[in-house]
Amino acid sequence: MSQLAQPFVDYLTRRLPLVEQALRQAADAPLTEGGCASDLRRYLYEPLARFTASGGKRVRPALCLLGSEAVGGQAEDALSCAVAVELFQSAALVHDDIADEGELRRGEPCLHRTEGTGLAINAGDLALTQVFEVVLADPSLDDARKLRALAELVRMERHTLEGQALDLGWVRDARWDVTSDDYLYMVTSKTAWYSAAIPLYVGALAGGGSEEAARGLLELGLTAGVAFQLQDDLLNLVGDAEAQGKDFRSDITEGKRTLAVVWALEHLDGEKNAQLVDLLASGTTDPAKLAQAVELIERGGGIERCRKLARERADQAKALADELVAASHITVEAHDLLVSMADFFVERAG
Repeated sequence: MSQLAQPFVDYLTRRLPLVEQALRQAADAPLTEGGCASDLRRYLYEPLARFTASGGKRVRPALCLLGSEAVGGQAEDALSCAVAVELFQSAALVHDDIADEGELRRGEPCLHRTEGTGLAINAGDLALTQVFEVVLADPSLDDARKLRALAELVRMERHTLEGQALDLGWVRDARWDVTSDDYLYMVTSKTAWYSAAIPLYVGALAGGGSEEAARGLLELGLTAGVAFQLQDDLLNLVGDAEAQGKDFRSDITEGKRTLAVVWALEHLDGEKNAQLVDLLASGTTDPAKLAQAVELIERGGGIERCRKLARERADQAKALADELVAASHITVEAHDLLVSMADFFVERAG
C-alpha cells in the first residue's frame, strides 16, 4: 500500500478503540432477567454480539466519526450513528451469507452454519432493530438530529435492499443481459450508500455541519463507495488466494454479475462469451475451471476495466474533497484524510 493511503489507515487505528468501546456498550440484553433470560442470551444476543465483535477495520463507523470531525464536530457526536451503521453491516452480512449459502465469513463459519438459519435470521433482524434503538437512546443528540439521522439510515437501508434484490435476482433468473451501467446502478445502491455515503453524511449531520457540507460528503461517499466495491471484486478474482481462503473466486462460483464479468461478456466473441457463461452458471469450485473463467474475463478486458474505473472513481472522490475544502465546508485535516481514504479504497489488499 502506498504512503498516500497511510494517513487514513492511521486514522482507522486511532479511532478503532473508540468504536470498539461503543459497540461493546451498545450490546443489548434480554427484556427480562428471569425465566428465559439465559436462553435468550444463548439464542439471540450472544450470537449477534460475537458476530459484531469479529469485525475488521471498522471503516464504516470510522467514516461516521470522520464526517463529524470534517465539519468541526467531535468524533463522539457521531458515535451512536457509527454504531448504528456497524449494526446494519452485521445484519446485512448475516442475511447475505444466508442468501448466498456462504460457508465462511471473516475466516470463521457463517452464523447460519453455527446457529442454524432460523436463529441467524433472527439475530440479523435484532441488529436492524438496534440500528434505531442506539440512535434514539443517544442523550447527546437533540430530537431534530435524531430524526434526521434516522431518516437517512432508513434511506440507506432501502438503497441497500434494492441493490441486493438486483444482485440476487439477476442470478436467480440467469440474467446474462446485464449491462455495465446496470451493474454500476446496482453496486451504488447495494454498497456505496452504506459503505461510505451515509456514514459520512449522518456523521456530518450529527456533528452539526451545514447541509451543503453534508451533501458534499454524501456525493463524495457515493463516488468512493463504488471504487471500494470494484476493489472488492478485483480481490475476489485476482487477489491473494491464501488470504481469502475458501472465499477466493467465490464470485465465479456464485455467478455474480460483477463489472469485470459484465464488461467481459460485452466484449467477448460468441464462442468465448458462451464459455464464460457456462462456467459462471455451473457453480464450479474446481480451481482449474475458476482459473479458466478468470482468464476469459481478462481476455474480455474485464480486469483492466475494473481497475481503471476504480482508480477513476477514487480520483473523482479526491476532486470532490478538493472542492469541499476550497469552499470551507470541511477542515484541511479532513480533506487530507478523505483523499487518503480514496487511495486506501483502491489499494487495500483485503
